[in-house]
Amino acid sequence: MAVEKNLGDFLGLKVDGEKWMIGDGPDAINLKKKYPDVKFFGNKTHQEISEIYKECDYFVFPSKTDTFGLVLLEAMACGLPVAAYDVSGPSDVIGNSKGGVLHDDLLEACKRVTKLKAEDAVKYAKKFSWEKATKNFESYLEIN
Repeated sequence: MAVEKNLGDFLGLKVDGEKWMIGDGPDAINLKKKYPDVKFFGNKTHQEISEIYKECDYFVFPSKTDTFGLVLLEAMACGLPVAAYDVSGPSDVIGNSKGGVLHDDLLEACKRVTKLKAEDAVKYAKKFSWEKATKNFESYLEIN
């Protein structure tokens, strides 16, 4: 958890349900103090994260500066549609798919993402693979 992840934008939203955070970092202590109603899990193994994701309705990615976020694909692969800002990074991953909702207003993205289906998020995440990424990169090298 770091300032550049923009987590306060999500944690400050008035949304239905609980807010859960997985991970740790330099801003964790401040966030825990400022948002006492949020459940903070700390660092978890991949298996533990998968189990936590099974209890969630959707995944929120509030960063405005991250590039291609593998965590977005991991969430979708676990059946969690993603709510994110419509900025480079999330836009590169989610695009105009049923894997998530991009919006300039994060609260609006959170409201809209509840209408998406888990199976559509999983289906979309399966379109990504190291093999496909390698082929795309190789085709780029051939062009240039």
